[in-house]
Amino acid sequence: MLTERQGEILRLIIQNYTTTGQPVGSKTLMEAGIAASSATIRNEMKLLEEHDLLAKTHSSSGRVPSMKGYRYYVDHLLQPVEVNPEEVRSIRQGLGKEFHEINEIIQQSATILSNLTSYTALSLGPDVNERRLTSFKMVPLNHRQVVAIIVTDKGNVENQVFTLPKNIRSEELAIMVRIINDRLIGEPLITVYHRLRTEIPMILHKYFQTTDGILELFESMLNHLFEERIYVGGRMNLLDFEPNQDKLQFKSMYSFMKNPEELTQLLAPRDSLIRIKIGSELGNDLLQNMSLIQGSYAIQGHGHGTIALLGPSNMPYSKMFGLVDLFRRELSVKLADYYRELDSGSES
Repeated sequence: MLTERQGEILRLIIQNYTTTGQPVGSKTLMEAGIAASSATIRNEMKLLEEHDLLAKTHSSSGRVPSMKGYRYYVDHLLQPVEVNPEEVRSIRQGLGKEFHEINEIIQQSATILSNLTSYTALSLGPDVNERRLTSFKMVPLNHRQVVAIIVTDKGNVENQVFTLPKNIRSEELAIMVRIINDRLIGEPLITVYHRLRTEIPMILHKYFQTTDGILELFESMLNHLFEERIYVGGRMNLLDFEPNQDKLQFKSMYSFMKNPEELTQLLAPRDSLIRIKIGSELGNDLLQNMSLIQGSYAIQGHGHGTIALLGPSNMPYSKMFGLVDLFRRELSVKLADYYRELDSGSES
C-alpha cells in the first residue's frame, strides 16, 4: 500500500492526465495542493515509477499513469463524481420516449450513453429464462415470401423474412399458423421449442404432404429468441481511440466491433453492480490500451441486465463511474415501469 501522500500524488496525476492528456510534473502537483517541496514530490513520483504505477515520458519531466497505476487508482482512490443535472435530464428524456418493445429500450440506452460520452456503449437486456409465447403471425410479402413474427409476454419481438417451399400454398400457411396458436400460445419458450421438434411435426403431417423447410423456420426463430442480443451505441467511436493503428489493426478492430459474440463475452462476468476492467483484463490484444466500465441491474421477476462503456484507458474514471452508476439505476426504473405496464395490460 502507498503512503497517504503517495496516494494523493497518484490520484492527482491520474485526474489531471485524464482531463488534459498531458504529463504531470511536480509544479502542477504543488499547485493542486500537495504540501511538499518540488524535490520531495519528484522523489515520491520516482518511487511510484519504481512501483510501476507511473511512467516517465521522453518529452518532459512529467509522469503519466501506467495500467497498473490506473488499476490501483480504481481499487483504492476513485471517488465517483456526481452526474450534472443536464446529463441527468438527457438520460431521463432519452428513456422517457414511447417504446413498443423491450429491445427498443435496450437499444436506446446504448445510444444515449454513447452520445453523452463519445465512447462506445454496450447494452444487454434482462436475461429472462421464462418468457412465454403470446403471439405468432405470418404476414405474406409476396407469393413466395412471408415475414414471421414471434412475440413474448416480456415484450420481446422477433421477426424474420422466410422464403416458403414451393409446395406450400397460402391456405396451408393459415392452417399452420392456427395450429401453432391453438397449441402453443401461453407456453414457455423452452416448451414451445421442445414441442415444435416433437409433437407439432406429427400434427402438421396430417395436413401437409411434406413439412420440409417449415420446421427450420421455427427453429431459426426460436434460436434467435434464446440468444442474448447486445446493442452497441457509438460503434465507430472505438476506432478513434487508437489513432496510430495500421490498416490491419483497423480491420481487426472493425471486425471485432461487428462480432456480437465477442462483445457479449467482453461483459462477462456480470455478477457485480459496477465492474471496471483495464487493458489486459479485457482479454483481447486489440483492447490493451482501453478500459471498460460496466454496471449491472436487476428487474424483479425479469432477470438481470448490463450497460457498459468501452473507451480509452485514460478516460476520466470518477466521472464515468458516476455516470454508469446513475444510468444503470435509471434504466432499471424504466424497464421496471415498462414490465409493470405490460403485466397490467395482459391482466386486463
